[in-house]
Amino acid sequence: MLLAIDVYYYKQSAKVVGALFSWEDEKPKKILTTVYEGVEEYQSGNFYKRELPCILKLLASLDLNTLEAIIIDGHCYISNQKEFGLGGYLWKELKEKVPVIGVAKNRFHNTEEVSFPVYRGESKKPLYVSSIGYDVEQAKTNILMMTGKYRIPDILKIVDQQTRV
Repeated sequence: MLLAIDVYYYKQSAKVVGALFSWEDEKPKKILTTVYEGVEEYQSGNFYKRELPCILKLLASLDLNTLEAIIIDGHCYISNQKEFGLGGYLWKELKEKVPVIGVAKNRFHNTEEVSFPVYRGESKKPLYVSSIGYDVEQAKTNILMMTGKYRIPDILKIVDQQTRV
């Protein structure tokens, strides 16, 4: 089972949504939702400090042993030297037991060796895929093959939309 997670911020709170699914699924098997109160202010270069506690609250309701990987809306690394981004910090927080796949809409500067473009559908704009604890070539293939004819796979789009409802 896979878990795709996204977070949407309000003033001092965040809505966290996760979708449990398998790679070939058209729709999530289950949607999980929680609200995190007392969100940290955004700090440039330290985004993980704001988002990681939100994600961990949602993960507390799951048996992590059932997960093949967690997919985040973001990067695993923020430099070619493998300086951790949100995905790397999540992986460390989970004691390196659950692989993390980052799927980002924009490239981070100086990450061309750790974050790879994936062009889906007829989009001229790629998604950027990174991973830690999971083979990046397999991650790229799986993201490419996910259901949906547009740039963003359907399940990831559903998760994003549910954060705003």
